[in-house]
Amino acid sequence: KNGNCAVREETSGTRRHQEILTESSLESLQQITRVKRSRMHFRNLVLLLLSLNTVVFCGQDYPFMDPSLPWHERVNDLVNRLTLEEMVLQMARGGAGKNGPAPPIERLGIKPYSWNTECLRGDAEAPGWATSFPQALGLAASFSSDLIYRVANATATEVRAKHNYFTSIGNYDDHTGLSCFSPVINIMRHPLWGRNQETFGEDPFLSGALSTAFVKGLQGDHPRYIKANAGCKHFDVHGGPENIPVSRFSFDAKVEERDWRMTFLPQFQACVQAGTYSIMCSYNRVNGVPACANKKLLTDILRTEWGFPGYVVSDEGALEFIMEKHKYTKNFLETAIASVSAGCNLELAFDLADNVFMKIQEAIAEGNISVQLVKERVRPLFYTRMRLGEFDPSDMNPYSTYDQSLVQSEEHRKLSLEAAIQSFVLLKNLKGILPFSIRDITGKRIAVVGPFADNTEVLFGDYSPVPDPQYISTPRQGLETLPADIHFAAGCSNPKCDQYSPTEVKTVVQSADIIVVCLGTGTSIETEGMDRRDLSLPGHQENLLKDVVSTAAGHPVILLLFNAGPLDISWAKANESVNAILECFFPAQSTGMAIVKTLVDVDEVNPAGRLPATWPAGMEQVPAMENYTMEGRTYRYYGGQVPLYPFGYGLSYTTFSYSNLIIAGTSVPICGNLTMSVEVENAGQRDGDEVVQLYLHWAHASVPVPRWQLVGTRRIPIPAGHSMKAHFQVTNEQRAVWADQWLLEPGSFTLYVGGQQPFQETRASSNVLQAEFTVSGTARPLKQC
Repeated sequence: KNGNCAVREETSGTRRHQEILTESSLESLQQITRVKRSRMHFRNLVLLLLSLNTVVFCGQDYPFMDPSLPWHERVNDLVNRLTLEEMVLQMARGGAGKNGPAPPIERLGIKPYSWNTECLRGDAEAPGWATSFPQALGLAASFSSDLIYRVANATATEVRAKHNYFTSIGNYDDHTGLSCFSPVINIMRHPLWGRNQETFGEDPFLSGALSTAFVKGLQGDHPRYIKANAGCKHFDVHGGPENIPVSRFSFDAKVEERDWRMTFLPQFQACVQAGTYSIMCSYNRVNGVPACANKKLLTDILRTEWGFPGYVVSDEGALEFIMEKHKYTKNFLETAIASVSAGCNLELAFDLADNVFMKIQEAIAEGNISVQLVKERVRPLFYTRMRLGEFDPSDMNPYSTYDQSLVQSEEHRKLSLEAAIQSFVLLKNLKGILPFSIRDITGKRIAVVGPFADNTEVLFGDYSPVPDPQYISTPRQGLETLPADIHFAAGCSNPKCDQYSPTEVKTVVQSADIIVVCLGTGTSIETEGMDRRDLSLPGHQENLLKDVVSTAAGHPVILLLFNAGPLDISWAKANESVNAILECFFPAQSTGMAIVKTLVDVDEVNPAGRLPATWPAGMEQVPAMENYTMEGRTYRYYGGQVPLYPFGYGLSYTTFSYSNLIIAGTSVPICGNLTMSVEVENAGQRDGDEVVQLYLHWAHASVPVPRWQLVGTRRIPIPAGHSMKAHFQVTNEQRAVWADQWLLEPGSFTLYVGGQQPFQETRASSNVLQAEFTVSGTARPLKQC
């Protein structure tokens, strides 16, 4: 069809040639040889061709390789050519180890494919260097969809570039593919959960907005091809425990339908609406049914309600655990029947070749699963590979030209630095001590102390790529670029800080003009598989901080925190000798340079991050990990408790003022949307970003609802002395409540807009405006609007 002909060596066996000379190709051959009048002559010609060891064919020898055909025709053609054994292997080989890659189908010219790729904030776990961007929770603190989009897009560029190299040398091992198990969009509902760092925080709206940006950035904007495909995880009601008090592999998350619908599902629906190609089902049960065998979750909600057309992949080993940990089934055969029937397409097993999905063929033989259902499960797998460009000529796909010169490019390294700076949250800044001017620090003696001050291994967090060491900077290394005298003492050799040397710290501090203290957690304290037991700074870290303060003799003390889950730093917050606190999360490779640019006025950097989760004031505000009610959890249901730091909180080096809140009418019909705008002025002397936050409050809902709910946010750069107008739309969907269905109710509502939540004890200096509106009409299901 495209004039590109080739010669392929074939065996002389009649079966292989018959597979190539399909009915359609025989008809074409009839026309070419003009033997329509003589069936005998035609039969003899076919026999002659079958006796040859070579077959001449042109580019698209199968319709599924023809890029001019519609996608669905190509997918159907491919799947209908597969044997049952081939389909089972494609579903059963999701990785890792012996469980991958998906094997080649040589008779059709289909190559192996590795589904097991991690792209949380860079090309993690693939062989070779890659740019490491800040951990996901830090990215969420930027409150910037634009930043998330650019980080995800850069990640996909490096994933694609390395994939092109791997396939060129025939490497289809783990983490060489283009199908990402990212983003993680579970709700950070508990401060001690080990995987909080991988999430976008505690709010469903923010998580949905950021996951939308991530999916679109990762998959790219090409009209035909995706750069890499997203896979939102872990679906669903998955937010701890990892190991305290029970294992995640056997945990049953008992959740009320309203909490499920209003807290644990919205961000996944946003991910589906953004066009993700994949969803990963989680380890846990949901109300007694394992997520990966949960028909209500994977079919009724995901596919029927939301219209998801993609594939569901199990978490690693999740199908095995349906039997082994949950005791929900008696054997792998029952497990295969349950999970395939529920809606799972692809199994990711623990280095297991004879895994659950290898029983699919037996299930079909016994009449428990139909061949047609297996075909339905296989189709999204090959559709994804087609949209990645696998079956088209490479010169059609611009991503096929990507090479390793794009990995760790200068552009990506600059983006990593920008992302780290945007992620920082300024928690305290007494008397505006920060930023230091160059004049303030020139020639001064600066002490940088603590287990995070000069240890590259603790600055990255989970699922980080490994960058070239030349691009990594620690806090100490960043500060050493200044015209100052830098002195270092770790005090503790690791974040656990179970062995502490106070003399080492005091010796360095007592002669310092400025002290920078670097404390936190790291993956030895909080990580996948490991929850924290309390909110405390690990080991002797608080003792280290107190020794610094007592030895500093009034000199400025700056506390830098490297953590994900909230920490009880109430002593540092209250003590005036701790002059400033900067929450850094896990900033990755650009840590040191991002810190020095933020602390010292060298590039007019101004922190504008906001906390993406509530920090409790103490363990008395921390409910049991295994209790999945939302009561008392997150800012939306915190009740009358006063947190140490509220969701959405963060300071700036400048000040902002809000005015001219305008809403388009104070009465809205039941199905209507509301538009509004507000003016934000930078009233200070320094340029800066402001994170505008819009919250909705229900006055008289008929069912329990959040205290208020974030419904809009914008991160806006505003020059000093200037004003900008922020525009928002509050949709009817955002007003809906769950009452056995999504319901719109009439009544009174309040909007709050500012740089923070309303009515907080710990707050920024900016004001919060409010406006009331009413919704008229009678209650109506959302789907009727």
